[in-house]
Amino acid sequence: MAKLAVVFGGSGFIGRNVVRELAKRGWRVRVAVRRPHLALFLRPMGFVGQIQLAQANVRYRASIAEAVKGADAVVNLVGILSQRGRQRFSAVQAAGAGAIAECAAAAGVKSLVHVSAIGADPKGKSLYARSKGEGEKAVRAAFPGAVIMRPSLVFGPEDEFFNRFAAMASLPLTSLPLIGGGKTRFQPVYVDDVADTICAALDAPESIGRTYELGGPRVYTFRELMELMLKTIGRRRPLVPIPFALAPILGLVGEAVGLFPIFDPPITRDQIRQLKCDSVVGASGEDGVGDQRFRPYTRDRRGGLADLSGSFPQIWSVRGASRLNCGAAISFERRQAVRHPRRLSTVRLKATHPLPQRAAARALPGALAPAAKIGGRTQRSGRRSSLGPRTE
Repeated sequence: MAKLAVVFGGSGFIGRNVVRELAKRGWRVRVAVRRPHLALFLRPMGFVGQIQLAQANVRYRASIAEAVKGADAVVNLVGILSQRGRQRFSAVQAAGAGAIAECAAAAGVKSLVHVSAIGADPKGKSLYARSKGEGEKAVRAAFPGAVIMRPSLVFGPEDEFFNRFAAMASLPLTSLPLIGGGKTRFQPVYVDDVADTICAALDAPESIGRTYELGGPRVYTFRELMELMLKTIGRRRPLVPIPFALAPILGLVGEAVGLFPIFDPPITRDQIRQLKCDSVVGASGEDGVGDQRFRPYTRDRRGGLADLSGSFPQIWSVRGASRLNCGAAISFERRQAVRHPRRLSTVRLKATHPLPQRAAARALPGALAPAAKIGGRTQRSGRRSSLGPRTE
């Protein structure tokens, strides 16, 4: 019988891509979410009965223990961008992460992947960063062999970052704020690259107990990302620099908007504190992560093994943190679909150099390219990237 993976937060932006990738790799998937009736769209991503839905809330240990029964692997993708009601950073991203790890260990789960974020630090400036750091600490204590992934800004269809600012830009007579002058640096990574790495880590013994930071091939400032987004949706909006000293006022306004149940806060004071720190690979300068190299394979259309080491990433060590760079993959300048209320636009940008022509691919177990910096779509599955041409 196929192995069973339990995915907490599988209905979210990254989660749905992880569920789809696990199903394509032959896993049975149990998606643990608070409201299963809102996650029915996940079932068609696999064969009949391959993807199950289970009710679980990370604030209630009993539901977690029930969800992980009989599991071979667990992936924790639960996270929030702002606090509301009982959904607090400390309860969801700190205590909740620890509870999942403890229940997984008690149930005899073999593999655990915990998705955190670059900048996670128990002593961080923002509540978000502190809760992520505390969650990592709790996971390590309960499940020492857990793999921790720290992605930078994750982009793709239906992402929170670009779509939120695109929606703001679609309003008439609006301007976009550049907190801190728009100098904060990001290293955007494509959502399918993150999903591929998470799934590969479940079967890679060399990744046990390691922490990886995930980033794309290029670093952008916040201003550059806003300019790219405006060019994508065909809008012209002024970009207004706002110093950090005045930015909390904007955060208060955003939190006031979030008091209405039907609205999410466009920005909060805690998010403004996060923008004071760059989200790039190696910024934390952590030690203890050595240099490793992996040789990934994928299955070609004829059913044989194709050696794609020339087009897959290689790993080296920089400032004590593992980094991953994909030289032959499409960079962030691909095709970005940005949704907003009135139109759906795509931007056609230039790739670094052509991707290898290969058919629908499926990574074999153990073919991990664990990452601290993922450069672009690895195209293992041959599916159409939202930012690039079809590879078939």
